[in-house]
Amino acid sequence: MLGGAARVAVGVLWLLEGILKYRAGFGAADIELVARSTAGNSRTPWWFAPLGGAMDSAAGLFGVVIPALETLLGALLLVGLMTRPVALASIGTLMLYWASDQLIAQYPVMVLLSALVLVLPAAGRFGVDGWWRRRRNASRRDPD
Repeated sequence: MLGGAARVAVGVLWLLEGILKYRAGFGAADIELVARSTAGNSRTPWWFAPLGGAMDSAAGLFGVVIPALETLLGALLLVGLMTRPVALASIGTLMLYWASDQLIAQYPVMVLLSALVLVLPAAGRFGVDGWWRRRRNASRRDPD
């Protein structure tokens, strides 16, 4: 039950993040601001520089992809589809945000919730993953 609650909670947080970005008109200018703020920032790890450069040169693309990614992560977690891979993608995305010095208060909570989803095997039980698993197991028992 804890895994399912964590999955739904982090899904709602991701969905809200994505929707907020769409409603606020998030785009290339926001990506450029993040990418340029990482240059020379002592809190940004050395390995982030190439990614920051790529973000700056493709700001228009990242301005569309980031809100779409956040919305997709939220929707997939909410319905419990591909639960564990999406939880891993959630942690990876949050770590990239953290590395770019874009830490906001809910990100550590989202990492913790995503980690719970990743390690608790029942996190997808009450979602599409669980439904699919039950259906597959039932078809193995009944070959008709």
